[in-house]
Amino acid sequence: MSATAQIVSKSAAAIEAARAQGRPALITYLPAGFPDEQATIDAAVAMAQNGADVIEVGIPYSDPVMDGPVIQAATTQALARGFRVESIFEIVAGITTRCDAAVLVMTYWNPVMRMGVHEFSRRLAEAGGAGLITPDLIPDEAAEWFAASDEFGLDRVFLTAPSSTPERVAATVEASRGFVYCVSVMGVTGARTEVSAATRGVVDAAHQAGAQRACVGLGVSRREHVVEIGEYADGVIVGTALVAALGEGGVPAVAELTASLSGKDVA
Repeated sequence: MSATAQIVSKSAAAIEAARAQGRPALITYLPAGFPDEQATIDAAVAMAQNGADVIEVGIPYSDPVMDGPVIQAATTQALARGFRVESIFEIVAGITTRCDAAVLVMTYWNPVMRMGVHEFSRRLAEAGGAGLITPDLIPDEAAEWFAASDEFGLDRVFLTAPSSTPERVAATVEASRGFVYCVSVMGVTGARTEVSAATRGVVDAAHQAGAQRACVGLGVSRREHVVEIGEYADGVIVGTALVAALGEGGVPAVAELTASLSGKDVA
């Protein structure tokens, strides 16, 4: 399950570059096809231009058990507009040809299984994608994904949570390549005004289990959250706040919020 030595992780490289600058990596999320496919590409590029190091593009799913109301509404809109899983590769290629950010696809496992793990991995690599974040796949059931991700040099990001046992954390750390996704709160995604008290414990557990890069997601929405979490985490993941910005103010609003989160002037 451990990473093969010759594979260079795109997301790890991006996070390490941020570390070399003395800051946590900024990892941003948007659902693919919201509000339409070109807007997803343009918004992602605007994120990269305004301080995002890693960009997550989520595949809309009809039963998104982890997603809060803002992201659920966005994915429902994307599906209603006719989004198809095959479109993710065009979107990823559209982003990677215009910026240097590492681009990960976040997806429930069923769409990957339906296409075929090997085929999906091949097409993602061809599009310039860095790898997958798989919230509902556990390492015990990921043998096919281990093989495909090694063959095509893709990152595999698994999740830990406040409820994860030490054994589960250790297995997750060993299985992951790129970073470990530390869920800071139990429940669904959504912007919150304060960082969960459990956040540091989840990150510390991952580090103690050997994770070189542990990044925090769920609930981050403001610059002060990024600064606070960056004291102990290697990266900070922002989703709901950016999705809301895109829905309300389009690409310029995404650029402005990303710049605010990263502490930069708007490009």
